[in-house]
Amino acid sequence: MDDLLKTLRISSAAMKAQGTRLRVISENIANADSLAQEPGRSPYRRKIVTFKNELDRSIGIRTVSIDKIKTDKSDFEKRFDPNHPAADADGYVLIPNVNTLIEMMDMREAQRSYEANLSVIKSSKAMLQGTIDILR
Repeated sequence: MDDLLKTLRISSAAMKAQGTRLRVISENIANADSLAQEPGRSPYRRKIVTFKNELDRSIGIRTVSIDKIKTDKSDFEKRFDPNHPAADADGYVLIPNVNTLIEMMDMREAQRSYEANLSVIKSSKAMLQGTIDILR
């Protein structure tokens, strides 16, 4: 029974981490077209979630958690748009370093991980319920 409770704790920590990852991905997608409004200013910069293993001392197991939400330091691309308020002297505007195709792939991966952990929780719950039914 103790192992089932540990399993629930591990899976719920993973679901929480993937939920945060999904939120950051959706923020990136929502801001994929967010340009600066003044010359010399930067547009939206993509955010990246990193994970870490963390010891849950209360039950003596390692779980996953969010390490950092950091900004992607990759270069911005330029688009020629001389009429935009943030255009430089040559007429180019910096565009966010968000690639929506990559974000959608990351979203699908996070979703699959979330669903896999949800399945583990459902199975563990069913096993616990079966144990309780036997003990009655």
